[in-house]
Amino acid sequence: MDIKAFQQDLVNYGTGGLKVEVYDNSVSFPIKDAIVSVVGENGESFSQRTDVSGQTSVVYLTTPPLYLSESPSDIRPYSTAEVTVAKEGMSTEIISGVQILPDSIAILRVYLQNDNEIRRINITPAKLFEPLEPKIYEDEVKPIKKETGFVVLDSVVIPEYIVVHDGSPDDNSAPNYYIPYKDYIKNVASSEVYSTWELEAIRANVLAIISFTLNRVFTEWYRNKGKNFTITSSTATDHYFVYGRNIYEEISRVVDELFATYIKREGNRQPLLAQYCDGQNVSCPGWMTQWGTQYLAQQGYNAIDILRYFYGDDIYLTTAEKISGVPYSYPGEDLTIGSQGEAVRTIQTQLNVISGTYSAITPVAVDGIYGNETAASVRQFQEIFNLAATGEVEYATWYQISQLFVSIARLAK
Repeated sequence: MDIKAFQQDLVNYGTGGLKVEVYDNSVSFPIKDAIVSVVGENGESFSQRTDVSGQTSVVYLTTPPLYLSESPSDIRPYSTAEVTVAKEGMSTEIISGVQILPDSIAILRVYLQNDNEIRRINITPAKLFEPLEPKIYEDEVKPIKKETGFVVLDSVVIPEYIVVHDGSPDDNSAPNYYIPYKDYIKNVASSEVYSTWELEAIRANVLAIISFTLNRVFTEWYRNKGKNFTITSSTATDHYFVYGRNIYEEISRVVDELFATYIKREGNRQPLLAQYCDGQNVSCPGWMTQWGTQYLAQQGYNAIDILRYFYGDDIYLTTAEKISGVPYSYPGEDLTIGSQGEAVRTIQTQLNVISGTYSAITPVAVDGIYGNETAASVRQFQEIFNLAATGEVEYATWYQISQLFVSIARLAK
């Protein structure tokens, strides 16, 4: 082997993973034996059938080297792939521009429809590699409607869905998409920052995205203007949402952990309208810059210190008490081997309902005792839904189980 050539390859190339998940668009249930073909821009080609959970195994593709995504560069730091998904009697979906970053796992969800149509989605470039329009400044604190004297919501509630207007606020021709709240946050974060960044930089950005989004929800900002949506995909006014794009496992886990946590400023009950820009293609003095979060994290700053650096020392993090669409709130402590009680019984019941759709999850006895069998079923669930497979029910796993249980139970009615 030519050692110098091998060392040069390490500098010139990286490797990233891609997993495809396929669902029935009408019921959001997994589709087994869908044919998934992946063609990478560097010549790689893969073909698989989805398993009983509607998923492929992870395939690995060549990417640019890691360092290109860790600081601003004129060279695109990710590679792209085209994914084609087909199933007899259903639609064929072709998704181009799927973005693969080094040392990361990209996750692409594809929804097949019950027809024989061929549909195409083209994923636009990542925000950090795309010239964008200047940000429009808004007052941080939104006024309460004078005619009513109060904000529509009494407290911050985590919504089930976000209605995303895929265009500028006044573009009446743009479509509206109903997107599950967590999926929306994951989409925006995966579109706006790189999953290769320092973990604390990713956390800071996710918290800013959540807080801005919840401010839009809490103040009914667009609905008070007569619009029928929650937020837009315009980077001048809101976030960079890209319909149909892939997300990243690393970002997904941060969102699952933080989805109900947001920023507040002392003395203001609204979630912080955490305005920001990338700080490279677009400048925004006085706001958070996304590249700035990466620089600070590289210096050892944690997420809250990064946020205070940009937004001031009078901000703090809080957690919403109300989460729409779940029957039971997190019990306050993790469920592990030896845990007993009603919370364990709840999880066992919900896992059994879910196992009717996801057969890779083994049903368990509903006895309120967290034993090895329950831990194994929880681990199976976590592996399917891209959570850390610990076999324990922490905050993120509790709500992921609860939300899927509700979704399946609704469809069964």
